Amino acid sequence: MSGHGTPKPMTSHRCGPLQGVAEVPGDKSISHRSLILGAMAVGETKITGLLEGEDVLDTAKAMQAFGAEVVNHGGGSWSVFGVGVGGFAEPENVIDCGNSGTGVRLIMGAMATQPITATFTGDASLNGRPMARITDPLALFGTQTVGRKGGRLPMTIVGAADPVPVRYVVPVPSAQVKSAMLLAGLNAPGKTVVIEKEATRDHSERMLAGFGAEITVEETDEGRVITLTGRPELKPQEIAVPRDPSSAAFPVCAAIITPGSDVLVPGIGLNPTRAGLFTTLREMGADLTYENERTEGGEPVADLRARYSPNMKGIEVPPARAASMIDEYPVLSVVAAHATGDTMMAGVKELRVKESDRIDAMAKGLSACGVTVDEGEDWWQVTGLGPEGVPGGATCASQLDHRIAMAFMVLGMAAQNPVTVDDGGPIATSFPIFEPLMGALGAKLIHG
Repeated sequence: MSGHGTPKPMTSHRCGPLQGVAEVPGDKSISHRSLILGAMAVGETKITGLLEGEDVLDTAKAMQAFGAEVVNHGGGSWSVFGVGVGGFAEPENVIDCGNSGTGVRLIMGAMATQPITATFTGDASLNGRPMARITDPLALFGTQTVGRKGGRLPMTIVGAADPVPVRYVVPVPSAQVKSAMLLAGLNAPGKTVVIEKEATRDHSERMLAGFGAEITVEETDEGRVITLTGRPELKPQEIAVPRDPSSAAFPVCAAIITPGSDVLVPGIGLNPTRAGLFTTLREMGADLTYENERTEGGEPVADLRARYSPNMKGIEVPPARAASMIDEYPVLSVVAAHATGDTMMAGVKELRVKESDRIDAMAKGLSACGVTVDEGEDWWQVTGLGPEGVPGGATCASQLDHRIAMAFMVLGMAAQNPVTVDDGGPIATSFPIFEPLMGALGAKLIHG
């Protein structure tokens, strides 16, 4: 059962060519950060193009609970009237972050160095995910945490009344851990230093600089060293949220594997820390081009044109690329099933602790649809059946995971037989217009 209601089975049927323009929603990562940093600035931050999925709406409610005024003007246009760094009020009620691991972890960081207490919970999926990777480093600031066994939600965070600056080496590539530490460092005196051995998405660094924080990034032998000076007065901003590359992945990949397709996906953020999937698809032989390349709000942006690509070859995806495409491996595995040869994906243990164990979820579903998948703790390999060679015909478990559900819906568009997911409800957390958008391109998605 989905944490957002009764399960909603969905079936994807083989369809004709996908044609048209796919205007995907705003970037989820940037939407979360816009709301949180807007709440920590002084004055009105204006946001356009905000993703209005359930994950981001839960973050907006949380910022209200911490004392910021958040106004929805309609059409993706929002205002956040911030309370300043260190200005959060103590929430009166439990903060429900729904399905959003990004939301809860960033919010925990933002309040961790303020002298307030807050309790967090979420849906069944989120409450099963480990939070110690966030709460252990936050304890270095002086923050205290009480949660369920295994560091799981529901969890109460007692913010540090007298926080100290921290120097922390992120043990595994994680933009959520890095960002939580930087947000906590905002209200700590002195300089907080976060070091990552492998670069992860850098939206937090870019946006902190945009809001006026004193932040430097240096490439050293030790890794990528990020230094943030605490206690700034953040200045409100006008933010135009680019369209989400993780959402764009679904119409792009669907077009690549569905015969005769030609789809334009405009205005996609191509931040190099997020664009690994598109690089990988092109290496596999996808007919994927970037048009009208430009810069918007400090982020590189382009229109993506994806066409049916019957000559895809399996490749070995470089492990170093994993951080730039970690959310896209499920749908990449669907493309790999339609390529010729093996696609090896290594260095991806982070997939084991997402909304679901994504390696397990995709391996089971692809296998049920006639695709050979091998897996290990931090790798998996898909043996492609060539264009139009996937049998399909199975019901797959989405495991309360929006990206798993959408990946199998894409699979059904090109498989020989329909593919069903037991619950498409979680799709609304990140891509609330997925069904009508894909339907308008020519997909055949049926409920029940």
